[in-house]
Amino acid sequence: MKDKAFIVAELSANHNHKKDIAIATIRAAKKAGADAVKLQTYTADTITLDCRKEDFMIHGGLWDGYCLHDLYKEAYTPWEWHEELFHVAREEGLICFSSPFDKTAVDFLESLGNPIYKIASFEITDIPLISYVASKKKPVVISTGIATLQDIEAALTAVRSSGNEDVTLLRCISQYPAPVEDANLLTIPDMRQRFGVKVGLSDHSIGNTLAVASVALGATMVEKHFILDRKIGGPDSAFSCEPAEFAEMVRVIRETEAALGNVCYPSDPQKIKGREFARSLYVAEDIRKGEVFTEKNVRSVRPGYGLSPVMYFDVLGKRANRDLEKGMPLRICDVEV
Repeated sequence: MKDKAFIVAELSANHNHKKDIAIATIRAAKKAGADAVKLQTYTADTITLDCRKEDFMIHGGLWDGYCLHDLYKEAYTPWEWHEELFHVAREEGLICFSSPFDKTAVDFLESLGNPIYKIASFEITDIPLISYVASKKKPVVISTGIATLQDIEAALTAVRSSGNEDVTLLRCISQYPAPVEDANLLTIPDMRQRFGVKVGLSDHSIGNTLAVASVALGATMVEKHFILDRKIGGPDSAFSCEPAEFAEMVRVIRETEAALGNVCYPSDPQKIKGREFARSLYVAEDIRKGEVFTEKNVRSVRPGYGLSPVMYFDVLGKRANRDLEKGMPLRICDVEV
């Protein structure tokens, strides 16, 4: 069986700037079956400018009417929480890692022993950031939500040029929530073959359909936004999983992995369950020694204790070596050579 998919609960902004909610969310993620919890490390000033010119205003979608600085000020996770959140995750047996959005965030995360770096979809074109992250020689996960093939190739080149080969690309639709019909999950095996890296899914859709299907297609990582209760509200609450939903997703993913198993073509018929109910050659009416086997007195029927039906045409026209009763399984020793 292949290794299990690495399932990540994305904390994102789902704490409403209350540290106790952030901590409770991490503990709930563990109970729901997550392998890891992911943070985002930025401030409004490290990710954008405090500016209300038209370029910085959002029109349409979940965050319609926001200016970027206000959105990120509302959504960020305070840096002074990070050390405690990492500690809580480790207490719970979870891997905790983060998405940095500039070099200062990388340096800060290095001081905390951050074990994995995630490049967010909108940062895939930030080659200087990707190069700096890759230089830390830790696994790099890159979301491809807004990326062209050229963007992906440039990002991979930046990582590999730093001597880092541990890369996972995530299929991602940068819509919030993401429509299932836009998922194009067949891109997952294509990315794996095309780029020679591990591939997973960053899932912004409602429900667990995409997550489960991605694992069936070979995804090695599934990332899903996680919230204690959507009633908490916040920028990402509408497309985040509550604990029971996340737990069900994990259950079905693990069940799917068990069903996938390995490539298996049994070679020993004796070890195949139910093989006894296969067809085989049986005596269909009494046959006397020396009598010819015909379509009337030999038939291929269930169960499977007689000669294989592949011997049927070899048997027809031959003579019986002994008297045979109706209902007896035909043996090779019953057939005249």
